[in-house]
Amino acid sequence: MSRRLLGTAIIASLAVTLTGCGSGGSSSEDTNTLEIWIRQPADSDAAKTAQKLADAFTKASGTPTKVVAIFDDFETKLNQQAAQKQLPDIVINDTAQIGTMQSQGWLQEVDKASLAGGDQVSELAWKAATASDGKTYAAPFSAQAFALFIRKDWREKVGMEPPETWEDLAKLATAFTEKDPDGNGKKDTSGFVIPAGTKRGYASWYASSLIYANGGDFIKANGPGKFTATMNDPKTVEAVQYLQDQFCTTKTVNPGAVSNDTTVTHEVFEKGQGGIYLTGPYVLSRFVNGIGTDKLEVVPVPKGPSGGPGTLGEGENVYLMAGSENQEAQKKFAEFAISAEGQRIGMDKDNSGPIVRLPVNTQVDMAAERQDPRWKVFQEAYENAVYAPPVPNWAPIRQDSADSINAVWADCSADVKAKMEELNTKLTQELQSQQAS
Repeated sequence: MSRRLLGTAIIASLAVTLTGCGSGGSSSEDTNTLEIWIRQPADSDAAKTAQKLADAFTKASGTPTKVVAIFDDFETKLNQQAAQKQLPDIVINDTAQIGTMQSQGWLQEVDKASLAGGDQVSELAWKAATASDGKTYAAPFSAQAFALFIRKDWREKVGMEPPETWEDLAKLATAFTEKDPDGNGKKDTSGFVIPAGTKRGYASWYASSLIYANGGDFIKANGPGKFTATMNDPKTVEAVQYLQDQFCTTKTVNPGAVSNDTTVTHEVFEKGQGGIYLTGPYVLSRFVNGIGTDKLEVVPVPKGPSGGPGTLGEGENVYLMAGSENQEAQKKFAEFAISAEGQRIGMDKDNSGPIVRLPVNTQVDMAAERQDPRWKVFQEAYENAVYAPPVPNWAPIRQDSADSINAVWADCSADVKAKMEELNTKLTQELQSQQAS
């Protein structure tokens, strides 16, 4: 099958188009329609929120829109559209994807000074829209930091306080593993639930919050557009070692974690198979509904013994894709998305479909939009959040890191320091190949 036929067949098979009467992208007949892709499951509440945002934009601007929600193989399908020179007009995607997308020539540069409302967006969020060449290639849309979801009822059952140090956290995990916190008379619970598989770099993604909380990093800036690998930094090694100890010494991690992604891990936590989950605010409503609000608390990631505080910072940007015939509409959509109205629609109050987790617009009062005080933990954690650095291509760095970190968690005989030295060499070579060292 030819590349064009393959791409057409894939798009035709996607039952993900939520509404619209044509598109400026892959299947367009009406080039006035703005096609918007978002990385969400098609049948999810988040996809419905994206549709509300698009509908409100259409009402405000008169520009028709078509929302396409795709979760699995999102980047692969974007690549296929790029090969056909049929990119959508707008892509709402992870901040960590900016380097990959920009280096392939997919993105239009954004003049934030000419973007209405751009001066209301936080500077930290703008940094996540900046590529390695120092130029801006997106409008910030959503921000998030990471924190610990803990079974409060379990913690009270074992008679412990919320963890304030890494030692506290390890002791709580041990109690959840050994002291039957669910009271069913069986030793069938774990302390940590971890998406420790290598798919999409999840092992690295999970470990990053503890690495940052200890003052470590994967790579560090070393001048404009230049970076140095730091996986052999003692602070980074200490964080990876701490987690290997949970897998191998105290055995407080849920069985099968080294093969799991977040989809599986969410279910493990919901089913009461483990009691501590380090993840983002996007699952708060889901867990409140699935577990019970009185059984759930959110606490900050404790500062590490050698550094911190810190946690992973992520979010989504609105990317204005190259080759669009709707450049004015692209800009108007970006302006609407960062406006107070667009941010409030995306936040979805306390409901289960937020596509704006923490607002990037500083004029939006999150407390006025959301009543659940647990959101405040994530908002405060964001002050010390660390985004993926703006290298030309973060994806292979995250994947190489995930492969190595996963390996030391899966093999308890592995020497963490030695493996991180090997990984450091590999990341140095990757940075050289990207001309970023």
